[in-house]
This record gives sequence, structure tokens and C-alpha cells, in this order.
Amino acid sequence: MAARKKTTTSAKRKNNAGKKPGVTKWKAVAALFILLLLLSPFYYGYVFKTGAAAWRWFKDLGGKTNYRTYKSFRIRIPSNYKIHGIDVSYYQGRIDWQRVKKMQEDSVHVSFAFIKATEGVLKVDPYFQRNWRECNKAGIACGPYQYFRPKFSGKWQAGLFLQTVKLQKGNLPPVVDVERLDGITPEKMRQELDEFIKEITLKTKVTPIIYTGLTFYQENLAGFYDDYPLWISSFDHPVLTIGANTNWKFWQHSERARVNGIVSVVDFDLFRGDSLAFQKMLIK
Repeated sequence: MAARKKTTTSAKRKNNAGKKPGVTKWKAVAALFILLLLLSPFYYGYVFKTGAAAWRWFKDLGGKTNYRTYKSFRIRIPSNYKIHGIDVSYYQGRIDWQRVKKMQEDSVHVSFAFIKATEGVLKVDPYFQRNWRECNKAGIACGPYQYFRPKFSGKWQAGLFLQTVKLQKGNLPPVVDVERLDGITPEKMRQELDEFIKEITLKTKVTPIIYTGLTFYQENLAGFYDDYPLWISSFDHPVLTIGANTNWKFWQHSERARVNGIVSVVDFDLFRGDSLAFQKMLIK
């Protein structure tokens, strides 16, 4: 067995002298910091947010240039349209309309809002009066809408709407939202819708806008209301696939936008036309 080499006391001191206690301490602190960072929910939130943004960028890369993602609103918005808006009801809760007004990304901001007023012959949206007052105060062009129930009298529904809504200069025309048959025939639905439109036009001297889904329009309304301004709902498409001669003025293209001042997702819309055409839509 080979003899073991003795380490002298002076040699030990020499080796220990080469080590810096401060360096070891800072290494331990750095390791602890990294460990805490990796365990932090904020770190993973940042990673998720960055990854999601990168994924949206990757999806847009090489995609349709007329349908880009707007990070602030968290949706894709069809290009070549200059005037954008939202539509709301009690579902969105208490809205901070001043924050809605101030939000903007590039040239996209909320210029108009359609606000639910009534439904059927008895229901008044509990947030309508507040939304109507604050939206007007914020300087956003707003229009009221009736959620139409074809199984009830169109004239009675118009009566409830007119009792609830006080139109004023600068408002958008009233809207009748028709998207269901309620178990009756299309012919009966159109009969009651005609009564609603007739009463609204007579009492307000304003031609109402008809809101409907694309499929419902094609199956039940096309060819009967071609002279009325239309607001068509069709989600998540770069273009609205409808006849070129259809008199559509508004397009509800998303149901999951995020807008400052609104706690929940909200429908996002656009107007077909320039600012001059939009001004002509407003009540004089």
C-alpha cells in the first residue's frame, strides 16, 4: 500500500485563502431567486402571454392581409373598414363608457354602440337607461334595439319600445333584432315584424334597422326587406359572404372582443361606408 501524502496546515490555509465566502453567498442567493421566479405564477403568466402573442403573430404570418389581429381587442378585425362599434345588453354589466371611448389601437376605436332596450312586450333591459345616458354622455353614437319575439304582437312590442326609448338628434336609428321564429311560421313572423316596423316608422319618422343572423336572413327575410338597412351577424370571417346588392350597413363580425371599461366579452361590429355615409345614418 502506497504511503499517504500528508497535507500540511500551511497548505490547507493556502487552499482556503483562495475561496471567497461572498461569492458562494451570492451564488446561493441567485439560485434561490431563480427558483422563486420559476415557481411564481407571474412568471408563467408572462410566458403564457408572450407565447400567445407569438402564436397570434405566427398565425397571421402569411395569412390574409385584410384580416389582422388587434392585440388590445383580442380579436381579428376585417380591414378596409374605418368605423367600428359594439353592441351591449345587461350581460355586459356596469360599463365605464368613458374608458370605452378612450380605447384605441392604430385607427380602431369604438365610434358607435347599439344598446338593448326591450324584449317582447314586457321586458325592459335593466341596464338600458344607464347605458343610454352614459353612452350619449361619452360622445359615442348610440342606437337602441328591441329583441323581437315573433309570437307576440308586433304593434304591442313597438309600444313598449317607444315608451322606453327617447330618441334624440345624433342617435342611430332604432333597431329590431329578429333572429328566431318562436315556433310560428315565417309568414306569421314577417306579419308581426311588419306591424312593428310600421308603428316605429309612424311614431318616430325614422326607418328602423333590421338586425339578423346571416342564415336567418337567407332563409326567412331575403327578398322581403331589401329596402331596409340591414345589420348582419356572421362571426369570424374576413369578408361577409352575402349578395353584393344586399343593403347591409352594419356587420357584427365577432362575439368575443375585449374592450376597456367592460368586464365581459362583447360583440364587435363595423359600419359599411365612410364617415360621411355614417353621418347620414344619424337622426337629424
